[in-house]
Formats: sequence, C-alpha cells, structure tokens
Amino acid sequence: MTRLGPTTPELFRDDARPYFLFWTDATVADLRAHLASTDPAERAYWLGALLREANSRDVWLFVTPSEIRRDWEGVVRHLGRSRSMWAYLLGLPEPTWPPVEARGA
Repeated sequence: MTRLGPTTPELFRDDARPYFLFWTDATVADLRAHLASTDPAERAYWLGALLREANSRDVWLFVTPSEIRRDWEGVVRHLGRSRSMWAYLLGLPEPTWPPVEARGA
C-alpha cells in the first residue's frame, strides 16, 4: 500500500509552525516534544490537537496507531467531533461522550 505524502513539506522542518496548531506558536519540534512527554495529560492534549486539527495523512508523520491507542482514554476528551472517526479508523469501540460517570442524573 502506498502512503500519501504530507500536505506540505514544511512539516519536515523542526522550526516550522504546523498549519494545524494555528492558536499557538508551537513548532514541529515543540509538537514532537509534547507528544514524547512523560506526562500523560500533556501528551493527550497535544495528541488530541493533532488528531482533531491536522489532515489525517499528516498525523502519521508524528504518531503511530499504537501510540494513539495507548493514550486513547486521555485523548478522547480532546477530539470533539472527530471522536467517532478516529475510533473507527483505529478499530476502537465508539466512544460515549460525555462519559456516563460525568453525566448528571
């Protein structure tokens, strides 16, 4: 299977500002550092931003499906309308949102 290339070659430059992080001054290098953080909440926030805002073909420049699955429980809250799509693509159960335990009676 042939994989599509990135939407822009800028994503190969550590000093470039990714188009999908439009609300921050983070660079490609910053994003990679956040995604490699030992803090699960930090990783989840930035992974959620990547999955929610980037073209899906650009996601694979930064993470693997197994990394997304590893952090899924923390990431799902950051995905907005893309929750179902990513669950489907990764072969995960449809997420219930908000979680049952967070719903008011």
